[in-house]
Amino acid sequence: MSRAEITTPEALSEDGAVELSLRPQRLAEFIGQSRVKESLAIALDAARARKEPVDHLLFFGPPGLGKTTLADLIARELGVNLTVTSGPALEKPGDLVAPLTSLREGDVLFIDEIHRLRPVIEEFLYSAMEDFRIDIRLSDGPNARTVPMNIERFTLVGATTRLGMLTAPLRARFGIVHQLGFYPVDDLEVIVRRTGEVLRVEMDAAGAHEIARRSRGTPRVANRLLRRVRDYAEVRANGRITQEVAEAALALLDVDHFGLDDMDGRLLRAIIEKFEGGPVGLSTMAAAIGEDPGTIEEVYEPFLVQHGFLQRTPRGRVATARAFRHLGFVPPAGSAEQPGLF
Repeated sequence: MSRAEITTPEALSEDGAVELSLRPQRLAEFIGQSRVKESLAIALDAARARKEPVDHLLFFGPPGLGKTTLADLIARELGVNLTVTSGPALEKPGDLVAPLTSLREGDVLFIDEIHRLRPVIEEFLYSAMEDFRIDIRLSDGPNARTVPMNIERFTLVGATTRLGMLTAPLRARFGIVHQLGFYPVDDLEVIVRRTGEVLRVEMDAAGAHEIARRSRGTPRVANRLLRRVRDYAEVRANGRITQEVAEAALALLDVDHFGLDDMDGRLLRAIIEKFEGGPVGLSTMAAAIGEDPGTIEEVYEPFLVQHGFLQRTPRGRVATARAFRHLGFVPPAGSAEQPGLF
């Protein structure tokens, strides 16, 4: 398979090597997201039966839920090449000419962070996605000339953490759109055990469960926490991960039993202590804790909202009664009460 960036095995970090070794080779091996997986299987089977490329696909949801892995699996299932790039890496239409013209019939082009495409790149993609044709500019200025060029029929797979930032014309050109949700603890426990086998970590069922339930519903977080708990176990617990070892290690990492870490606590405390529970605007909240607004909105807020600690309202963010109690504060009268999902 071809990729936009090639990484040698020697240059891979342990995290990257583990991710590659854990990546499923078939769609059936993908853990979780059962509805998405079933829908994809049907679409892929239908495309194979018609001997044509599958419709353009868009995956959206918080980071770390498997969007890149699914793009890879789509290419593997169809037996075609995968070319990988990202929205920020594409600065001008010419940056897409080489990837698009090198695609063969049915190949998959994956664009991560597709919401960060520049408008001129987006417009360049329209004819490629719909008509499988691109316009190549031969010169600039008042006498600029463009030459149309046909390209092979391909499948574009886009991934975004912020669906609302995609323009309506771009969204409309995707035939298949799927939202990836947070994983239940049972699925995360399977992932933790598989990662433990790859890392050759001795771990009992209770230890795996403890890590899984504190992983914010996210496989990437589960694998990261397992590696840190493994380090703790090797230094202080003879290398074996039990529930007690996992609890001690995660406490040292400031990850509580809900999976909230130090930044989650800082965010919620800022709303409660500095803004009386809210509402408070995203930019104001970001300035109060010294974090990028985009990171708060994409990485931290989705879990806090779905877990019942935070509400997004037209006037701003509001800490719920659950957040007050979790941090040891008394909820004010009439404060929002939200049940958690897990």
